[in-house]
Amino acid sequence: MTPAARIQAAIEVLDGVIDAARHQGPPADRLIAQWFRDHRFAGSKDKRAIRELVYDTVRICGPVPRSGRAAMLALAEASEDHDWIAAQFDGSQYGPPAIREGEPVADVGYAPEWLEDLLFGSDIDEEQAAALLDRAPLDVRVNRLKATREGLALPVAAEELPVPGALRLPTGTPVDQWPEYADGIIEVQDLGSQLACLATGAQPGDSVIDLCAGAGGKTLALAAMLNNRGTLVAADTDRRRLSQLAPRAERAGAEIGDTVLLDPGREFAALEGWRGAADRVLVDAPCSGTGTWRRNPEARWRLTANELERLTALQWRLLGLAAQLVRPGGSLTYVVCSVLDAEGAGQVDAFLAANPGWHAETVDLPAGRPRGKGVRLSPAHDGTDGFFIARLGKA
Repeated sequence: MTPAARIQAAIEVLDGVIDAARHQGPPADRLIAQWFRDHRFAGSKDKRAIRELVYDTVRICGPVPRSGRAAMLALAEASEDHDWIAAQFDGSQYGPPAIREGEPVADVGYAPEWLEDLLFGSDIDEEQAAALLDRAPLDVRVNRLKATREGLALPVAAEELPVPGALRLPTGTPVDQWPEYADGIIEVQDLGSQLACLATGAQPGDSVIDLCAGAGGKTLALAAMLNNRGTLVAADTDRRRLSQLAPRAERAGAEIGDTVLLDPGREFAALEGWRGAADRVLVDAPCSGTGTWRRNPEARWRLTANELERLTALQWRLLGLAAQLVRPGGSLTYVVCSVLDAEGAGQVDAFLAANPGWHAETVDLPAGRPRGKGVRLSPAHDGTDGFFIARLGKA
């Protein structure tokens, strides 16, 4: 494919991404994969170039663009690395038509205006906002149930990170093709997620509930922290994601005491037996995902004020549920992959005000900065996804 043809292909994909963002359609990676299946003539270099053009364009446009063409023109104007793009709008065969005088160009920015206001109101400055849209690194966790870092030789050199067994590999490393991955010796997990598990303070012998376990990434990390000594419960409302935990746990050699499918809105019914009994409860609550834009930049086009309001209400309810599960003297760790105070520090302040029998505990992590009664991680300062983490102790 010619450079012009690649740009036109990226514009077509972007039209689909924009439409999906407006109507809650498929994610960008699925739309890109579908375009490649429908256009099998595209070679591997073409696919890589088109994918990079799509994501570079998504990252640079703040509000949802009116069209893929307007978005691509914004990339051509605003990015010095892409100043070659405008010349490819030459009307050639398979390329985009020539640029018209006064043609609309999409607005650049970090997010839609209402969401930018929330970011800046949460003390996320422009440097931090820009870092939220950088390319994400590839982090892995050495599974201490099967290996130690000292005794592990990997196919490529890895950067040591400030958590035991946490490593950073070159972006694009085919980890999932390594025998170490197939054998459960390493797990792909962002450093921020590893720090969130570390913040729980879980020790061998503890009873721990992972209340929003999902597919079990943090559950497996907790099992390693417990060294399979104690009781570990994984709970979630998503049957499909929760079903992925069992084969992952078998591969990792992790012992999960119980897997509990929760009924949305009636979650406590399935956990009644754990009332006031857990040493530790991890609440990795559903959130806006503002801290994960590096991996999913079109998510900021999908988020609405109404959806954020729904998520904060759900987080509040999950905090209340978790509080009922913790034994006296135990703790709950509240985590969101968001940098918005409405989902992080503000939620914890409200919880402590409404629950005088609870207090914020010190979370001693090798990264992050204090934010309210907890710690905030950010790509700009910590090289992680964006997270808010707080540990709350029960009297």
